[in-house]
Amino acid sequence: MPIPSATPWWDRDAHRDRRPFLTARGQITRAVRRWFEDQGFTEVEAAALQVSPGNEAHLHAFSTQAIGPDGRRCAMHLHTSPEFAAKKLLAAGETRIFDLARVWRNRERGPLHHPEFTLLEWYRTDAPYETLMEDCASLLALAAETLDARMLTWRGAQADPFAEPERVTVAQAYARFAGIDLLATVGEGGATDRAALATAAAGAGIRVAADDTWADIFSRIMVEKVEPNLGFGRPTILCEYPTAEAALARPKAADPRVAERFELYACGVELANAFGELTDPVEQRRRFTAEMDEKARVYGERYPIDEDFLAALAHMPAASGAALGFDRLVMLASGAQRIEQVIWTPVAEV
Repeated sequence: MPIPSATPWWDRDAHRDRRPFLTARGQITRAVRRWFEDQGFTEVEAAALQVSPGNEAHLHAFSTQAIGPDGRRCAMHLHTSPEFAAKKLLAAGETRIFDLARVWRNRERGPLHHPEFTLLEWYRTDAPYETLMEDCASLLALAAETLDARMLTWRGAQADPFAEPERVTVAQAYARFAGIDLLATVGEGGATDRAALATAAAGAGIRVAADDTWADIFSRIMVEKVEPNLGFGRPTILCEYPTAEAALARPKAADPRVAERFELYACGVELANAFGELTDPVEQRRRFTAEMDEKARVYGERYPIDEDFLAALAHMPAASGAALGFDRLVMLASGAQRIEQVIWTPVAEV
């Protein structure tokens, strides 16, 4: 049973304190919709109930059952992203779409995490993923301009939303902040060398457990050494992730060891994740299977693969897509310190 907090969010004084952040959210929502419409985008609404909530090993869904008129039961999940549905719309012929999508992720709660939150997700067909970097910079400036904010702020950190984001590859960031040659642990086909990365991580003072995979070590270095240095003074675009860390992105033509994936940071906060989209259904199935095998190994569960999505992928045109944490954007533009401050009715804590 949920344990009620000392002061519920609906307390009049508590609500009065939060209301400026909530009205700021509305202002930014309206501005974002206008921006996308001016860019020739169509707003869509992806269904929240899906056969598969997503196939990333460390994302956890809320699950339920759909019961038909005949009593037949089918497992369903609240989506962790509208990505699968959005890409089906691209296969259907849409070319520029965006969705202010309510999404759900289990096992996540904290100043920057909430079980139910909003992803601003958008896709451009026949556009390089660098175009989405420009989109991200424009959206940061738009949010700040809408609130007359000169800087994005969080926990004493600042980033200039009007400055051109610094672009840093993951390999450059690992070398700069951890002294690690990351690509020396990645083979030409994207295969990873766990022993090599473990040795490099230990040399950088990172704890490595005997059962850690290459991905575990990569993530620990990212969290401890890299992310704490991103997005200060001006936003940072961290790009060219190893293909092993980009399950839905296509390999970079010039160097297939890395993929067309970038993340946007401001004030040390991850704001967006973007891809040059993978459209090969055979390769996508292989990656999903590997992710679910890892999920089963770590958590003892797996989610089904959406066969309809893989079928649609074969008809999807070349495209790039991004997902931006809308609540976090509002937080940084408005000066809020906790995600609950920018959510109208927060989910009860357990």
